[in-house]
Amino acid sequence: MPILVQKFGGTSVANAEKIHRAAKRAIEAHKNGYQVVVVASARGKQTDELIADAMEINPNPPKREMDMLLSTGEQQTVSLFAMACYAMGQKAISFTGSQISMLTDDTHTKARIQSIGTEKIRKKLDEGYIVVVAGFQGVDAEGNITTLGRGGSDTSAVALAAALGASFCEIYTDVDGIYTTDPRIYPKAVKMEQISYDEMLELVSLGAGVMHSRSIEFGKKYNVTIHVRSSMNNNPGTLITHEVPKMEGILVSGATIQKELAKISLIGVDNKPGNAAKIFSHLAKARVSVNDIIQTEVSPEKANILFTVNKSDLDAARQAIEEIRESVHCQNVFVREDVAEVSIVGVGMRSHYGVADRMFQALADAKINIDSITTSEIRISCLVNVEDGDRALIAVCDAFQLDRPANQRK
Repeated sequence: MPILVQKFGGTSVANAEKIHRAAKRAIEAHKNGYQVVVVASARGKQTDELIADAMEINPNPPKREMDMLLSTGEQQTVSLFAMACYAMGQKAISFTGSQISMLTDDTHTKARIQSIGTEKIRKKLDEGYIVVVAGFQGVDAEGNITTLGRGGSDTSAVALAAALGASFCEIYTDVDGIYTTDPRIYPKAVKMEQISYDEMLELVSLGAGVMHSRSIEFGKKYNVTIHVRSSMNNNPGTLITHEVPKMEGILVSGATIQKELAKISLIGVDNKPGNAAKIFSHLAKARVSVNDIIQTEVSPEKANILFTVNKSDLDAARQAIEEIRESVHCQNVFVREDVAEVSIVGVGMRSHYGVADRMFQALADAKINIDSITTSEIRISCLVNVEDGDRALIAVCDAFQLDRPANQRK
């Protein structure tokens, strides 16, 4: 029998009624001939409430203890989900991440999956059970509970689908699918029928909060098609899959904005081999995730290096830079916290010209100044003042007609 993995986010299992609705979906899939594995998140705002409880006790709690605490949210959900299945006449069994040997590294609160044991799951599937697995969590080599970071249940689900050889993973959420941009800023945004793994990875890395980036990486690597859809209806959602030729005809698939960014500029760094490696190696050791990087030569002896980080990493980045500053003879360090990054993404950029011109002209017409520009093969990003961020996103979306279905754009 084919295996289907279904993941239900926190809003999809927020109360008893929604848990029963989600369980009904799993049971219907089971009746349609699938062996069903469900991955569930903590209910509603439970994770936020647990974090608030921790902060009340200790404003700087140990990360290991945070993992112990936060993992309880998913454990409650999976047991309730299994109970709901039984209430509807379908046997089900729940497992924590440690019970199925979802092994991770030991980076608490941001662990990465290393391997997944499937023997216990397969045994129960063959016995006719719906298997319900706690998302977001695993266990390290020493037996410590770990968590995968916010959105980690997506990663749990796609990684399980890959390990079990499932060709599909359904991600149920409170929206109908993936939109061309954030509808809260651009109400005219439309749902995409499909998007490539590469485009989705870019969108996620640029601030789209629909999926966890590591889940997309697993899907691409192990050929798992991801179907993002609503838990409230049976409408088709958005397929995340391999690139197909017709995608090249779509100039821009989506646009994003990131506001929780800081820009760090290192001015007058010695322009010699190895200095960039030294700087970013030190930032990596400090567990700072760096986004865009631009290096410019200002003279044969000196260069400027600027990069962006999430504001949550800014303090660690400042400290790391101060530790390395003298060894690279950096003359000045400037930090801007009033920036936003607006980006467009599309595999069609590979085969079309004039994309950058259209984006820059749209921003110029809106009288929005560009601080810096970075590009990849399938995306263009512009750093702007944060107060101009929403206007910039709207201008770019209008320019690329992201209020229309892909086949109706020019």
